[in-house]
Amino acid sequence: MQSLNLYEPMIATIKSVKELTPTEKMFEVELPDGKRLGHGPGQFVEMTVFGVGEAPISICSSPTDGNNFHLTIRKVGDVTGVVHTMKPGDKLGIRGPFGYGFPVDQLKGHDIIIVAGGIGLAPLRSVINYIFHNRSDFGQFTIIHGAKTPSDMLFKDELEGWRKNPNVVYLETVDRPTPEWKGNGGVITTLFKKVGKINPDNTYALVCGPPVMYKYVILECGVLGIPDSHILASLERRMKCGLGKCGHCQINGLYCCQHGPVFTYTQIKHLEEAL
Repeated sequence: MQSLNLYEPMIATIKSVKELTPTEKMFEVELPDGKRLGHGPGQFVEMTVFGVGEAPISICSSPTDGNNFHLTIRKVGDVTGVVHTMKPGDKLGIRGPFGYGFPVDQLKGHDIIIVAGGIGLAPLRSVINYIFHNRSDFGQFTIIHGAKTPSDMLFKDELEGWRKNPNVVYLETVDRPTPEWKGNGGVITTLFKKVGKINPDNTYALVCGPPVMYKYVILECGVLGIPDSHILASLERRMKCGLGKCGHCQINGLYCCQHGPVFTYTQIKHLEEAL
């Protein structure tokens, strides 16, 4: 379901709020009459806080998660600051869904490597959950996850489940380990040496994280032999109006809101502004 008028938000209700870290919360959102959003993994919505403003937010739930959807929101400005004060029952405006997400039908039958850095795990959670819910449709499944510190990790209860799940290879690291941390220490690319033997031509790598991460992760994917056309990068940080009208998301003629936010590396490798 997309807004009947792309310029007019649907009135949605916050159903639950979960604090993930001191700066990130996850909101469960319900549309009028229990309607489904109709999104695909990797898409985003425009969220309105009435009287304050609007912001693009990636959807962090899979369409297979149920009628409601989830938004993970970092407190970084006026709109997100007010959202962080909101409670179940409060109203939001929702436009969308927008953009081209991860081509899950194309990915079926292939091995998948997810590479998530920091809050980049939020949009990737949508496709992770989709794969778990349709596990037999996909081959070998690996999640490579990095965060600054253990306390910065999102979805901690879900991470615990991934660590124990025999249907996924879960690798994690933190840039700055604490004395209590028992896992890997170092940047996310240090985990690539722990990836087992892969069939590069049958493997897709899905990447989202801080801007500095992309170049080095893509280099590591190249070392594994994964083709450029099989490296899918979400440039969700560039999203703006959702309609391709404001021009703020433009990358040398590509509009992130319209042509992305998910691009193959083939599409963007020669665009200096992209990565």
